[in-house]
Amino acid sequence: MRFSLFLLRLVRLVLPLCIIATVWLYLYPIFHGCAFPIPPTSCASNTFDPSSSSPAAPFRLLALGDPQLEGDSSLPDANSPTFPSIRQLRTILEAQTPLSEKWKEGSACVVKFWKHDILRFLKATRKRLDLWGNDYYLAHIYRSLQDRTEPTHVSVLGDLLGSQWIGDTEFERRGRRFWNRVFEDAERVPDRFMEDSQYGPWIEELGHDEAWNKRIINIAGNHDVGYAGDLTKHRVERFEKLFGKVNWEVTFTLRNHTQPTASKPTADPEKTEGTENAGLEGPISEPPAIRIIVLNSMNLDTSAISPDLQKSTYDFLNSAISNSRPVEDHTTATILLTHIPLHKEAGICKDAPFFDFYTSGGIREQNHLSPFASKGILEGIFGLSANKHAPGMGLGRKGIVINGHDHEGCDVVHYLKRSSAITPESESAEEPESNSEEPQWNAMRTPKTAGRDLSENGTPNIREITLRSMMGEFGGYAGFLSAWFDESLGERGEWTLEYASCTLGVQHWWWAVHVLDLIVLVTAALGVIIWTWEQILAPEVKAPPKDKKVDTDQAQRN
Repeated sequence: MRFSLFLLRLVRLVLPLCIIATVWLYLYPIFHGCAFPIPPTSCASNTFDPSSSSPAAPFRLLALGDPQLEGDSSLPDANSPTFPSIRQLRTILEAQTPLSEKWKEGSACVVKFWKHDILRFLKATRKRLDLWGNDYYLAHIYRSLQDRTEPTHVSVLGDLLGSQWIGDTEFERRGRRFWNRVFEDAERVPDRFMEDSQYGPWIEELGHDEAWNKRIINIAGNHDVGYAGDLTKHRVERFEKLFGKVNWEVTFTLRNHTQPTASKPTADPEKTEGTENAGLEGPISEPPAIRIIVLNSMNLDTSAISPDLQKSTYDFLNSAISNSRPVEDHTTATILLTHIPLHKEAGICKDAPFFDFYTSGGIREQNHLSPFASKGILEGIFGLSANKHAPGMGLGRKGIVINGHDHEGCDVVHYLKRSSAITPESESAEEPESNSEEPQWNAMRTPKTAGRDLSENGTPNIREITLRSMMGEFGGYAGFLSAWFDESLGERGEWTLEYASCTLGVQHWWWAVHVLDLIVLVTAALGVIIWTWEQILAPEVKAPPKDKKVDTDQAQRN
């Protein structure tokens, strides 16, 4: 058998597997069911396409966690020679030394070349290839989900880069890879949206500016700016220059939806019983809205190397609380995007509470926020309270917390246990003991099956989703948050927030499919080239002459 035919038959044998694998890889959102939760048909009036049989939610956030782009710090020094032994050997040969000494030193250089330089070169090449492949693996996740799921907004929840200790040149180099390779065609949120005007934070109609689905809402992580003990002004400035502000907020109002003017809240606590929107006598003038708060949680806890930066974060936090609509108003949903998860007891999530400090006192590392900082967020931003007579019965504002940091991911509900409230039947950890009569914040895993609504039971609660990392080691994870306004809920309607997730698989699948494709293409090309050479350049094989018929009569005469 000709070698070309062998190669082409091999290609024909492997080609179906190659096609199936490639189709799966590039259409994995369809095969893996990657999609945003869909609102019921009764909420179709709040979608952009009411005529659709399966209307999409008006707000769809694609959330990605902890890409952690590595770079030159994981490679040999770029300024050092690739093969230092060759340079050393040249110096030895040019030196005026005896031949025997040159032979001895030169032989040592040759051995060093093979044992050290070649291995070092191969390791560096493998690492460069690994970095290149990792960038395109992450890019494949973003591009596939962007095309197939059509989010309205996108957020990366911190640890965009792999280290806060890198220099400015390397920081900018990785930043270019982030924008030009991993999130190609995406863009940084323009400053005008992140800066407060004389009227307060930016407010616009949801869906008015379709460019939001290409803007990346970046969150500052510890590998971007550092923990409180090493978070400096310079690190914050270079992050904000490339990726956006570390603290800002924006509000999106629901289009084509207006309500009459509101009257003042009632002062009588007795009138607050029996409804989550209690405290409001009349409808609300402002349209339903989605409020996104981007919070730098890296310096919420003490001690911090920069008190000024910490004060700036707390000033923003207090401003965000002041800018909030009344707690009784459930026509607004607050989405808090940050990096470090809220405090929870050990055993609920993969990462347990942990703090480590420098000898000088600054925070070197932490897994969760402190109970104090967590309480400030839960009771400040979301207005949750153990006091039944607090505004909105203490049930707080509608909303959700989404963060990263814990690469394994976690989905929990934070709640305040009230003595007269019905508590969850099953909890992931024992209730923490306290000598104080003040109710303590607890957390439990979000039930996978529908259970009793904590809010209906009078238990203040909020959901926190810690997104599993999108790195290949953790399966290329992504989260999908849908929000739609349901007018049938409460007295004036409420937002419904639903979350889903999916995974591509470890990076080895991405590599395997592309390596298989490359092998098939090279083999097919080689087979065609060899076949062409065999047809054009190989000598033609002459056919044997046909047997001549013998004349029977002539044979008889002879």
